[in-house]
Amino acid sequence: MASQRIAVIGGGWAGMAAAVELASTTAHKVTVYEAASHWGGRARGMALQLPNGQQVSADNGQHILIGAYTACRALMERVGVNAEAAFAQMPLSMRYPDGSGIQFPDWPTPWDALWGIASARGWSLAERSQLLLRSARWRRQGFRCAPQTTVADLCHGLPQRLLAEFFDPLCISALNTPIEQASGQVFLRVLQDSLFAVAKGSQFWLPQIDLGSLFPGTAVEWLAARGHNSYSSRRVQQIAQTPQGWQVQGIPFDAVVLATPAWESARLVAAALPQAQEWAQCAQALQHTAIATVYAWQGPGCGPARLLPAPMLALHNSAEQPAQFVFDRGQLGGPAGLLAFVISTSVGSRAEIEQHVIAQAKAQLGLDLQALQTVVEKRATFACTPGLLRPELAIAPGLVACGDYIDGPYPATLEGAVRSGIAAAHALR
Repeated sequence: MASQRIAVIGGGWAGMAAAVELASTTAHKVTVYEAASHWGGRARGMALQLPNGQQVSADNGQHILIGAYTACRALMERVGVNAEAAFAQMPLSMRYPDGSGIQFPDWPTPWDALWGIASARGWSLAERSQLLLRSARWRRQGFRCAPQTTVADLCHGLPQRLLAEFFDPLCISALNTPIEQASGQVFLRVLQDSLFAVAKGSQFWLPQIDLGSLFPGTAVEWLAARGHNSYSSRRVQQIAQTPQGWQVQGIPFDAVVLATPAWESARLVAAALPQAQEWAQCAQALQHTAIATVYAWQGPGCGPARLLPAPMLALHNSAEQPAQFVFDRGQLGGPAGLLAFVISTSVGSRAEIEQHVIAQAKAQLGLDLQALQTVVEKRATFACTPGLLRPELAIAPGLVACGDYIDGPYPATLEGAVRSGIAAAHALR
């Protein structure tokens, strides 16, 4: 294979997946450019200061993986991450603070899902039976539906409790889109892989170290050890096609991988390739939704810190109580008393979100908390709606794109990002 110089623009999970995959072919020389001073893109670490002045590492937003996300695990292990040690693994759980809801046992697939549904707390026999029957119907249909079907359409006729306590939080956590607007086909693909296709695919994998260190930072070291270059704080202003290949900031390369967010990739493509305006417009047209994470503290000033019943709990949410989940960082490698509340499709100012979440914690958890920091990623994910047109991987000869927004079967997840990065690397081999 002829040696190629390949630029990867973007040091998030997709870009690093592409870089590692390309570097696994020794003929290639890879250079990664990242605009920010940190690695990880929208799944990165940050410093969080506790009231006592102690600094701890947290994420810009609380993320989880599931057992079905096999590409993420394989890639982390390739660069030397011990995935078993880096994550707290637990069977799927949508348990609420009062103990109601669903929790799977640690059994083989699909018996874990069947027993979890059959033994759900607080659900009537009729409600559990209807969920089992509907799941069986989807399986018989090959987890396929019409392109314009929403998740709400899929769930039509099911009891309101199942919608409120299972499908709505599950859809929000997987697709970051409310069930009335979310793609039924993408949702069914996630269900298929997590509940039936992958052994223990439904398990939650909760990171115990920040995501920037977990993979992207480790990947930088892995690349450096093999003679490849990675530069942070290097925003690429332009790319240009030449008779010999491509230029990035005037530096020649044989090929380029765009691993930047959709809007940034659209800017670079629109300026460089008049013939690729349709691709740029498709990327630019994607609608995005916000995710907020409120880090709160139940330290000495808030009474004795106590652990939650589980590392992760579902919460009843509304406009006035917006968080869908709470994570106990004290059970995930962080200090006791640190909680992370997640609000998908968040609206309102940081101050409003904080105020609502602190009140929600008092009402549902019985805790008086102090807000430490609220992080709002305004364009955290794309809205995963039915029939959504997503940009293709290939743009022009020697130019490909990757990211969770690129056309594929998964929603805006780390697994979708990693799979697209690997696919981009394969397209250039």
